[in-house]
Amino acid sequence: MENKKLTIVARIIAKPEKRELVKSELLKLIPITKAEKGCINYDLHQDNQNENLFLFFENWESRELWQVHMNNSHIAAYAKATEGAVETFSLHEMTHIG
Repeated sequence: MENKKLTIVARIIAKPEKRELVKSELLKLIPITKAEKGCINYDLHQDNQNENLFLFFENWESRELWQVHMNNSHIAAYAKATEGAVETFSLHEMTHIG
């Protein structure tokens, strides 16, 4: 049986003056997302050396269920609330290999 599980690593760097705004908006996503179908874990981290750097480490039962998450209204609300507050954002779809 093929492993359909998808790991997501999302890297968000907030503008220094907007760090607390971005952090609070990211924290709002956690309880909603953890209740979504297919969410195995949804863990937010803040870098110890660069307080502006946040990292989500997520596991989903499938890419399809992650796509449903990405199209949910709370993700759109986060994007609107943090518009202009994020310096860089990168997203990596990963497969566990060992």
